[in-house]
Amino acid sequence: MKEEITAEMSSGNVFADLGFDNPEEELLKAKLAREIRAIIKHRRLTQAKAAEMLGMKQPDFSDIVTGRTGKFLIDRLVRCLESLNRAGKVDAEDK
Repeated sequence: MKEEITAEMSSGNVFADLGFDNPEEELLKAKLAREIRAIIKHRRLTQAKAAEMLGMKQPDFSDIVTGRTGKFLIDRLVRCLESLNRAGKVDAEDK
C-alpha cells in the first residue's frame, strides 16, 4: 500500500512558511548574514579578527555567521556589512 505524499508550494520565504512573526525581517537578516559570511570568507578573516574589526565580541559575531540573528537589529547587521566593505576597500587600496 502506497502512502500519498502531499506537498505545498513555498511562498518563497521559508520564515513565512514556518510561521515566524516577522518573516520579511527574518529573511532580510538571513540575507545580510549571508553577505557578511561571504565577505569574511573571501577576505579569509577569522571570526575573531572580523569581530575585532567591528568592535564586537567573537561569540556575538559567531551568532551572525551561523545565522542566529534574532538578537540583532537589521540596522546593526547593515552597519557590520558596511564596515566590512569599507575595510575591504582600504585593504585593496593598500596593495
